[in-house]
Amino acid sequence: MWQDPIVAETRVLRDEYARQFNYDIGAIFEDLVAQQAKHPERVVSFPPRKPAATATANQRDQRGKSSD
Repeated sequence: MWQDPIVAETRVLRDEYARQFNYDIGAIFEDLVAQQAKHPERVVSFPPRKPAATATANQRDQRGKSSD
C-alpha cells in the first residue's frame, strides 16, 4: 500500500511531541495552551454564526417533499 511521505513525517513528529509528555493528553493540552498564550496575535477567532432562517426553511421543505 502506498504511503504519503508527508503524512508519515507528520505522524512521526506527532509521536515525538506526545512522547515528551508521556502521552498524557492533559499535559499536551496545557503545553499547547501555554504556546498559544505566548503568541496571541496568531490566534484567530470568529463570532458564532447563526444559520439563515431561509436556509433552514428550505432544508425542511426539501425533506418534506417526495420525488416525482
